[in-house]
Amino acid sequence: MRAIILGILAAFFFAFTFVLNQAMEMNGGSWVWSASLRYFFMLPVLFIIVLFRKNLTIVWQELKANPIPWILWSSVGFGIFYAFICFAAAYGPGWLVAATWQLTIISGTLLAPLFYEKVGGKQIRKKIPFNSLTFSLLIVFGVLLMQAEYAKEMSIQSTLLCFIPIVIASFAYPLGNRKMMEILDGRLDAYQRVLGMTIASLPFWIILSIYGVYTVGLPSKEQVVQSSIVALFSGVFATILFFAATDIVRNDMQKLGAVEATQSFEVLFALLGEMLFLSAQMPSFISLIGMCFIIVGMVLHSIFSRRSLVIKKSISV
Repeated sequence: MRAIILGILAAFFFAFTFVLNQAMEMNGGSWVWSASLRYFFMLPVLFIIVLFRKNLTIVWQELKANPIPWILWSSVGFGIFYAFICFAAAYGPGWLVAATWQLTIISGTLLAPLFYEKVGGKQIRKKIPFNSLTFSLLIVFGVLLMQAEYAKEMSIQSTLLCFIPIVIASFAYPLGNRKMMEILDGRLDAYQRVLGMTIASLPFWIILSIYGVYTVGLPSKEQVVQSSIVALFSGVFATILFFAATDIVRNDMQKLGAVEATQSFEVLFALLGEMLFLSAQMPSFISLIGMCFIIVGMVLHSIFSRRSLVIKKSISV
């Protein structure tokens, strides 16, 4: 129960990303600064955390050993991911962005053939677990239902500019993170890896910031403050809570699946946050139905996937 509560709290803090990005967009803030400022603010906080844990030296050693892979995959997993999420916020409400973002569960599964696993001392290319994708169809259906309903109120162009960047981000995030985990092969813990990827993604954010200066000017004080809150709540609090939750149940695959499923609460928290703080209207009945499909699909996908892994391990033993 403790792990579930921590998972729900993590989803609560993760939801601030979608609500505050929407708030910054409504106040005239550019997506460029919403994206880059978050990682600029995350850097010193993560640095202090890893320094306090006395794990800083090895991060620097790993960065020096493989700078190109670090920069490449960090720019994909952090840079492209979050820049596109913030771009999408300019064309759709936060709750819609949060709901569509859940496609990353499916995207991550479809990326399996790009990675290898050791079987009997040999490197074998992973296969797409089509059985676990069955419940993912519920997520896809829910997303398409919500996007189609939103398209009735907005232009096709706005709908596509909201939908397509999120789909790209949903592939970029698991691709960049998994590639880095594959390269590191367990040499860094989660906190060290996030710090290293934040440092390695700085060239991406600096280039994006230069673009922002020349196109929209410097960010407002309000956007700076809101971006710092996103960095603290989503980049630090939510991440630490979620890592703590998964660490508690790391040896129980079924419970781990249940903890992962708690992230479906992001959609509800984002919706409630926009209604409470941004005076957003209640989504249409069709959109709410789509939201239910997404949440149910996420829960079933997570639990079924972990249960299948337990069965697979028991058979191999």
